[in-house]
Amino acid sequence: MVTSLKEIIEKEIKAISRIPLSDAYERAIDLIFLQVHQKKGKLVCSGMGKAGQVASNIATTFSSTGTPACFLHPSDAQHGDLGILRENDVMLLISNSGKTREIIELIGLARQLVKDIRLIVITSNEESELAKNADVCLLTGNPPEVCALGLTPTTSTTVMNVIGDLLVVETMKRICFSVSEYAKRHHGGYLGAVSRKQSKQ
Repeated sequence: MVTSLKEIIEKEIKAISRIPLSDAYERAIDLIFLQVHQKKGKLVCSGMGKAGQVASNIATTFSSTGTPACFLHPSDAQHGDLGILRENDVMLLISNSGKTREIIELIGLARQLVKDIRLIVITSNEESELAKNADVCLLTGNPPEVCALGLTPTTSTTVMNVIGDLLVVETMKRICFSVSEYAKRHHGGYLGAVSRKQSKQ
């Protein structure tokens, strides 16, 4: 069992190490900085299924580190939640295949409401309709899933989360996000106590 577990971990590490890194990350961070921190919009993250869970996590991490963000469920968007979109927002859309119907539909609906909405995409498929609609496309490297069936989103979601972390951390650097600002957003819990203590030093 331990040997098998180690093999799974090694496969996930290998997938992370093979994330294609390019100037697309700088362009994505430039776009987030422009739309959110200069034009005072927000980052709207979306994905379906497991990718949606990743998108929700990325949104909350951005919000807690100084970049206002929210999660928009692509199905709920079709029932009124689309109204959260405003001019100057930027969307972060996640789909491993780049073909997720609800996400493709969301692009069209979003552009009906905010014609020039800017799009950052995380996908494994640079030839997909989703990628072709993106202002910036961040590729996962299309790693094979460690799932025994090769189907369940496992390695792909690990890589998506890491890409989200890259965006969050580099954006924090861009806006010079400080411990005192972190403390303002974390009133409760251990992290709140630690950040308040550090901000007073």
